[in-house]
Amino acid sequence: MRETNGLVCAHHHLYSTLARGMPAPPRTPTSFIEVLQQVWWRLDDALDLDLIHWSAALGAAEALLAGTTAVIDHHESPSAIEGSLDAVTTACDMVGIRCIPSYGVTDRWAAGGITSRVDPTTPMTEGARRGLAENERFLASGRRAMVGVHASFTCGDETLAAAADLAARYGTGVHIHVAEGPDDAHAHVRLAPLARPDWLLVHAVHLVSNLPGTIVHNPRSNMNNAVGYARPAARQNRVVLGTDGIGADMLDEARLAYARHREDDLSATPETAWSWLSNGEDLVPEVRNDRVVWNYDHLESPWHLAFTPGVRPLEVWVDGTQLIAEGRPLHFDLEEVRAKSAEAATRLHARL
Repeated sequence: MRETNGLVCAHHHLYSTLARGMPAPPRTPTSFIEVLQQVWWRLDDALDLDLIHWSAALGAAEALLAGTTAVIDHHESPSAIEGSLDAVTTACDMVGIRCIPSYGVTDRWAAGGITSRVDPTTPMTEGARRGLAENERFLASGRRAMVGVHASFTCGDETLAAAADLAARYGTGVHIHVAEGPDDAHAHVRLAPLARPDWLLVHAVHLVSNLPGTIVHNPRSNMNNAVGYARPAARQNRVVLGTDGIGADMLDEARLAYARHREDDLSATPETAWSWLSNGEDLVPEVRNDRVVWNYDHLESPWHLAFTPGVRPLEVWVDGTQLIAEGRPLHFDLEEVRAKSAEAATRLHARL
């Protein structure tokens, strides 16, 4: 077998594509919360709509070239909130991949600074209101989306409740980081009254009590941030795979998910990680209309794929339209995307 449906990245941060090669943080982080404060939250704040577009364009192009035809994206740009979801999806439309976006609301920018933890009694901040409005504006346009929330530990109760209510009113789920690090280990206490089966619970590394929803496992990111192993195989929830912004090569992510599982449990087999990859189709069933032709003949065997590097798409079709032929895009100029993204990255890195 050489063909599959399109693959799904169930948790991406397309805005982070331009982070590669960014300047070092002011000091070396020594904890997960310092990684957020000194790296990612500084990056978020430096984004404008043009940077968001070219970061998403490059990330979408790389996704398509890896056979990933759908991305569920979680976006944050506190200095450029209004129109940011359009900047992401316009780039994805140009490339031709499916995108289900959300804006990650948060109260952490209270008083104009980065706050590591927000008191649950904190009233909703202006930034959170604008983030909710961006989610609602995009949902009201009729395109499929979710309501994004950064994490419970950076939101007051009012903001969490408003996000849950907005998602319920539009018949969609909340896309939220849950218990990624120890600072959010008690997320279940505040989320239990709100969470629903259509929520995406991202990471769940330190989640100590079950919540309804789909768990998105991001093994490479978890290892990179040294937050621990999530042990998704032990969860009752449906499990899918994401990358947390580190590209969208989902075959490679599945290989790593298997290796990490095997390290924790010698009886683990690649079938489990590949079931997590396949479960992405439940979230974006439209990818069953997509077709990827690969340069390898044994795609029916997770054991083959787990130990075979260099498996790449030769052809990709999205909803009946061929977008990749002989490994090259047909409907956009890859070199132009790379060149303009490189220019944007230079501008972003100068800000940092």
